[in-house]
Amino acid sequence: MKIDLKKQIATYAAPRGRFEIVTVPPLRYLAIDGAGDPNTAQAYADALATLYPVAYALKFLSKRELDRDYVVMPLEALWWSDDMAAFTAARDKTRWRWTAMILVPDWIDDARVEVAAQAVRTKGGAPAIDALRVEALDEGLCVQTLHVGPYDAEGPVLEAMHDDFIPEHGLRMTGRHHEIYLGDPRRTAPEKLRTILRQPVERVG
Repeated sequence: MKIDLKKQIATYAAPRGRFEIVTVPPLRYLAIDGAGDPNTAQAYADALATLYPVAYALKFLSKRELDRDYVVMPLEALWWSDDMAAFTAARDKTRWRWTAMILVPDWIDDARVEVAAQAVRTKGGAPAIDALRVEALDEGLCVQTLHVGPYDAEGPVLEAMHDDFIPEHGLRMTGRHHEIYLGDPRRTAPEKLRTILRQPVERVG
């Protein structure tokens, strides 16, 4: 039976139109770092062209060697900038830095990730394979919501999260802005894209 981790990890669901405070468990990801506008930066395209082949190689390895089949998890990304207004008011994508990621199931160890990555490297066509790594992320306490609509319409939602909800609930931001892309922009109209917007926080005082 194929495992869908989106249904097993509660924080892969979020309410639309309101913010919620959640605790995200420690998770591991295939990850590649980069910088610049994701719409135009070749590095971002290269990252995605590498992450997906390795993620599917891992899926087939898990099914073949461990008899555990699963749904490949959605693309995710951490985003940051020296000035957070670049995400909210200004939306200056040239100043963005990012880590593109896909979740690794917890039963797959780093050695098997390396086997899958090596298989993809041998086949060629994964331009950022040498930049690929496994990153453990322990975000813990977070605020998140489901945004439905174009990515460029996120600004007001993030402003409300950062400037209103978080301080009003005795919290402050800690880690990097995190997005989980539940919709495929190649096949989904912009107004129907579904994205979880997440911000790690800590309690003040």
